Parts: sequence; C-alpha cells; structure tokens
Amino acid sequence: MQELLHLTERYGLLLSFAGVLLESLGVPLPAMPLLIVAGALCVQGSLWAPAAFALAVLACLLGDLVWFAAGRRYGQKVLKTLCRISISPDSCVRQTETFFSRWGAHTLVVAKFIPGLSTIAPPLAGAMRIGLGPFLVYAALGAALWVGLSIGIGMLFHAQIALVGENLARIGSLALYLLAAAFVAFLAFKWWERQRFFKALRMARISVDELQRLMHGGARPVVLDVRSEASRQRDARRIPGARFVDLQAAETALADVDRSIEVIVYCTCPNEASAARVARVLKERGFQRVRPLAGGLDAWLAAGHGVDHHPPALAPEA
Repeated sequence: MQELLHLTERYGLLLSFAGVLLESLGVPLPAMPLLIVAGALCVQGSLWAPAAFALAVLACLLGDLVWFAAGRRYGQKVLKTLCRISISPDSCVRQTETFFSRWGAHTLVVAKFIPGLSTIAPPLAGAMRIGLGPFLVYAALGAALWVGLSIGIGMLFHAQIALVGENLARIGSLALYLLAAAFVAFLAFKWWERQRFFKALRMARISVDELQRLMHGGARPVVLDVRSEASRQRDARRIPGARFVDLQAAETALADVDRSIEVIVYCTCPNEASAARVARVLKERGFQRVRPLAGGLDAWLAAGHGVDHHPPALAPEA
C-alpha cells in the first residue's frame, strides 16, 4: 500500500488526468475521489495546483468532445446505445432531454454534478445540433466548476485526507481489498437496480405490423407518442393520428377516452421504457387494453409505414 501512495504522489497528474478522461468517456470509474486526493497533494507540494486543474479540465473536454462528435454524427443511435449499457437506465436519456428542454446548452454547466447527465449530455448536445462554439464554452465552464470544486475539497481537507492515507498505509494490502470490494458492491447494486427496473416494465407488446392492421381495419386505436419534447424536436415524424402527451400527464390527456378502447403507447427509448411505464400507469388507472409498441417509432419507420410530418400540440388536458 505504501508503494501505491508513493506512485500516487509521483504520478498524481497522470492518474487524475486518466481517471477524469475515462469517466468522461463513460467508464463507471468515480474520478472525483482522484481529484480530491490530487487537491490534498497540491497542499503538500507533491503536485502543482494549476497543472492539476488544467489537465483535469482538458480530460473532461476531450471525453465530452468524443461524445459530442458521436452524437452529431449518429444522433439517436448513440443515445440508445448509451442507455442500453448505462447502469442507471431509468435516469438516462429522458432525464437529460428534460434538462435540455428547460435550459438548453446551459445544461452542460451542471451536467457533471448530476448522476446520469454527465455522459449523456455531450452526445445529446451533438444530436440536437448545438454549435461547437457554444458547446465548448458551456462544457468548459461546467468542467472548470466540477474540477475546481473537487480539487478545492481536497485542499480544504488535506489534513484529514493525509490521515486516511496514513491509516490505509498502516493496514497494507487489506485496504486495496476493501476498496475493490466496495467498488464491486457498488456495481452489483446498480446491476440489481437495473434488473429490477426492466422487470417492472415487462408486459405484452404489440408489433408495428399488428398496429397497422388495427389502424386500417377500422379498430381506431388511440396511439400515444410519449417522447420528450427534445426528442420530438430532433425528429418531428409521428405515427399517423398519434397524440403527443407528456409522460406525467397521460391519464389526464385521455380523460375523454373510453377506458375499454385499445391504447397503444410508443417512444424511441431502449426497451420501450417510457412507453411501458405509461402503459403500466394507465392499466392501474382502469384502461383495459394498453400495450407498448415493440421497437417504438424506430421499428415503425424501419417497416416503411407512413408517418405524419407536422406534429400537433400536446393533447389538451381536462
């Protein structure tokens, strides 16, 4: 353990740069503790504070630029991929889209401080066609605030951090095992949360071909588009006749609808997460026949079915 501490003191700049870069690229590695330790080492004279700050901000920007470019080029595809591999799928793209709808590019200033936003915000900014200049300005400001706070905490509590380091050195390799066990436990907990989330969304789906047959067979199902406002801005296409409804107000928007009618809900998120969530709520509120659309709007488009190109306003609330 003592050797590890010496390595940290000697290569602190490189370790903090690598840790921040990996976290910015989406690796589930908490970089803030590294920056806090770097702040403590700055007070001790082992690291130069301006260099530690500048390199960490640069690492943030490099990682964010990679995702920004991916979002600009691949759009919704890269967002769906990130959400599939995210350890927090319930707070993935949807939450970030909500922030962007309210604050626009200013979201990048606070993204580093909000779990689930840090990795999703840069590619979403690219997919929403935010200019490179504004992106760099707001991303750099957000990175500077996050890095500065982390290093500042380390500098403020350097004495306590040094004491922790001494205690870790005293117990030797056991400290490494404890840290590794804590990290594995964290990943296991997030995996369990992920599985519980997807289990809650299990229900029968309807295929796009079956939906088309219903629509052309006189059944007249009610079709709900529960995509976020930001998602609809990126792609204004919708299934013909679909109602745009807010995720939290689907039941209110259907106040005038017979609860025995067929209701189909779709989105563009992985595993139809938002659609399944709305469908479950509607079933709990007495709607008898509610199903998410398997594959969502993407599957409808891939099947070559027709779409409307002029989105209406949100369905009126009662």
